[in-house]
Amino acid sequence: MADTQPAQAGQQIPDDQGKQPRSVRVVLLALMIAMMLAMLDNMIVGTAMPTIVGELGGLEHLSWVVTGYTLATAASTPIWGKLGDMYGRKGAFMTSIVLFLIGSALGGMAQNMGELIGFRAIQGLGAGGLMVGVMAIIGDLIPPRERGKYQGMMAGVMALAMIGGPLVGGTITDNWGWRWAFYINLPLGVVALAAISAVLHLPKKRTKARIDYLGAALLTVGITAIVLVTTWGGTEYAWTSARIMELIAIGVAALIGFVFRQTKAAEPVLPLHIFRSRNFTLTSVIGFVTGFVMFGATLFLPLYQQSVQGASATNSGLLLLPMLGAMLVTSMIAGRVTTGTGRYKVFPILGGALMIVGLYLMSLMDTDTTRFTSGVYMAVVGLGMGCLMQVTMLVAQNSVEMKDMGVASSSATLFRTLGGSFGVAVMGALFNDRVQHVMAERAGALGSKVTERSASLDAASLAKLQQPVREAYQHAVSAGTHSAFLLGAVIAVSVLLAALFVKEVPLRGAPQKPAADETADEAPMAVAETV
Repeated sequence: MADTQPAQAGQQIPDDQGKQPRSVRVVLLALMIAMMLAMLDNMIVGTAMPTIVGELGGLEHLSWVVTGYTLATAASTPIWGKLGDMYGRKGAFMTSIVLFLIGSALGGMAQNMGELIGFRAIQGLGAGGLMVGVMAIIGDLIPPRERGKYQGMMAGVMALAMIGGPLVGGTITDNWGWRWAFYINLPLGVVALAAISAVLHLPKKRTKARIDYLGAALLTVGITAIVLVTTWGGTEYAWTSARIMELIAIGVAALIGFVFRQTKAAEPVLPLHIFRSRNFTLTSVIGFVTGFVMFGATLFLPLYQQSVQGASATNSGLLLLPMLGAMLVTSMIAGRVTTGTGRYKVFPILGGALMIVGLYLMSLMDTDTTRFTSGVYMAVVGLGMGCLMQVTMLVAQNSVEMKDMGVASSSATLFRTLGGSFGVAVMGALFNDRVQHVMAERAGALGSKVTERSASLDAASLAKLQQPVREAYQHAVSAGTHSAFLLGAVIAVSVLLAALFVKEVPLRGAPQKPAADETADEAPMAVAETV
C-alpha cells in the first residue's frame, strides 16, 4: 500500500466547493518560490558574470560556471524523482532546497574561479530536485482535472524569471555587489522551507528496496557525456575531434548499459515500463522538441535584436516580452479549458502548428524587419509554447501510476533539459557557420578575422567596427538567425506529428465512463482511481 498512498493526497481539494484549503494555497506559494529559485538563478548569475570575472579572474574557465551547474542539474534530476517516489517527496524536496541554499551561500563566499565552479555544481545538484519536486508534489496534491487551473501560475513564474532575471541581476550587481547574486537565494529559500515544513503533509513512505546506484551512475555518466558534447562541440573542440568522438562513445555505451541495467534492477531509477504508455512516450518527444526550440529561441532572439535592431543589452529580458506574455496568456487559457472540459488533445496539436508557423515567420526576419513585426512573430511562437509547456507535463503525469509520479515528472523535466542542450548546440553551430560564411563573403579577410573566435559580438565590440564591417555583420547575423529558426521550424513538425497520436485519456479526478477496451494508457489511471 505504501506505493499507492499518494493517490489519496489529491483529495485535499474538495470538488464541491471548488476552492482549495488554505494550507494547500500556502504550499503552492512555497512551491512557486522554489520554482523561481531554480529558474531565476542562472539568469541573475549570467548578468553578474563580467563583474565576477573582473574580481576573481579565471576567464578561461568562465564557461564552466554555467556548464558545471547545468551538468549537475541534468544528472541529478532523475535521481531526485526516484528518491521522492521511494522515500517520500517532502523529505527529498526539502533536502534539495537545503543543498541549493548551501551552494548559494558558498558561491557568494568563493575566493577564486575554481571554488565558484565547485559551489555552482553543488547548487546544480540541489536545483535538479527543485523543479522535479514542485511538479511531483503538485501531482500529489491536485488531481489532473484540477491541475490546469495552476498552469498559468507556473507559466507566470517562468516568464517572470526570464524577463526579470537580467534586470534583477544587473541591479543587484551594481548596487550590492556580485556576491548578493547568490545570497539573494537564502531568504527566499528559508521562507519556502518554513512554509513547506509547517504546512505540507503527505503520506510517509517506507521501502526496503535500495536505490539502483549502478543505474544512477550509468545514467549520470551518459547525461554528462551528452551535455559535454553539446556544450563543447563546435566551440572548445571541433565536432570531428578525438575528444568529442570519445565523449559520444562513452555516452552511448553508458546509456546502453543503463537501459540494460533498468531491466534487471529491483527498483530502477527510470522504470522502462512507463514508456509502454503511448501518451508518456509521445509527450517525452514533445517535451524534448519544445526545449530544443525554446532554449534556441531565447538565445538567438536577443542576439538578433541587439546586433541588428540596435536594442540595449541591459534590457535583454524585456526583448522576450511578446513571446513570454503570449505564452503566459495561452497557458492560462489552456489550463482553464482543460479544467472545465477535461479535454486537452487540441492544445498540443494547436501548439505544434503555431510553433511551426512562428518559427518560419522568425526565419524571415532580416536587417529591415521592425521591432513590431519581430514582436508579432515572437508572440506566435509564444502562443504555441503556451499550449505545450504545462499540458505535456499534465498528460505525462496522468499516464503513470501515482507511485511513479516522481520519475514521470523528472523524466519530463530531463527530456526538456536535454532538448535545450541539443537546441543550443545544433542551432548555435548552424548560426556560427552561417555568420562566418556571410562575413567572409561580404567583408573578405577582415570579416573572417572579426568573427574567427566567436560569431557573436557584444555591444562594445560591435560599436568599434567600421561601418561597412558592421553592416556586413548585421547581414550575417540575419542570415544566421534565418538558418537557425528555419531548422527550428522543421524540427517542430515532429511536435505536431506526435500530438496527432496522443490519446485523450480522461484526467484523474474527472467523472469517467466505464470502458470495455482499456488501453495501456488507461491502465495506470484506473489503478490510481481504484485505490
